[in-house]
Amino acid sequence: MANWDKVSGEGNVEDRRTARPGMVIGGVGSLILVLAFMFLGGKDPLLDSVLNGLAQNSGTQTTETRTLTPSEAAYKTFASKVLASNNGIWPGIFQQQTNGGQYSAPKLVLFRQATNAACGYESSAVGPNYCAADQTVYLDETFFDEIYKQFGGSTGDVAQAYVISHEVGHHIQNLLGTLESGASSVSLELQADCYAGIWAKYAADAGIITQAEMQEAISAASSVGDDHIQKEQTGTVRPDSFTHGSSAQRVGALKTGFSKGTMQACSVL
Repeated sequence: MANWDKVSGEGNVEDRRTARPGMVIGGVGSLILVLAFMFLGGKDPLLDSVLNGLAQNSGTQTTETRTLTPSEAAYKTFASKVLASNNGIWPGIFQQQTNGGQYSAPKLVLFRQATNAACGYESSAVGPNYCAADQTVYLDETFFDEIYKQFGGSTGDVAQAYVISHEVGHHIQNLLGTLESGASSVSLELQADCYAGIWAKYAADAGIITQAEMQEAISAASSVGDDHIQKEQTGTVRPDSFTHGSSAQRVGALKTGFSKGTMQACSVL
């Protein structure tokens, strides 16, 4: 396990998991889980439309709340530390490598099943997602167990930190205007993986994670490659339908960020 005690401060984490949602998308089956992986890190407009329609037809969230369980409280602390580690690393990198650009910290919302966002309806069925409109990462952490037990890969803390840092990578793209550049989804996702690798390099330099623990992130990146997911689900691979890149591409992008540690190295992906 990484040494998160070395991270100073806390990230801006809002916890909505104690609100019992009144809308539930029934039967999160394998089809939705496939979509979750295919759109990890950025949803498709058509999928957004479908999910928003389900939300409108399923009621609204209730204000009824419950108390966090000890494990949920621990996860909030963990997520806060991961976000704080990114916020400690990126301001200096951003300023130095973008000719004085200013980094603004993103927010992270933890939720269960469904929640509202400036980008529309957020569902746990589509996995971790960054919303540029409110500069917020949305995460239902039960996603990790549901998905990784189907497709393999690590569920360790560094693997999950990689996924959160990947979403912060989309925040970096938003600050730079890259999200609106017209770049392909594969290019954007690989660049976000590379940015997550930069986070990992600086986290390793600070003694937060070790080289051995970095293998968790590599395992996670490999397990979410489009080719691996398609082969597991259908037995065939269709490169023309990739949205995030192959396992080799995702691992390569992560390793590039980790070894080079510069945003310039990520710009060529």
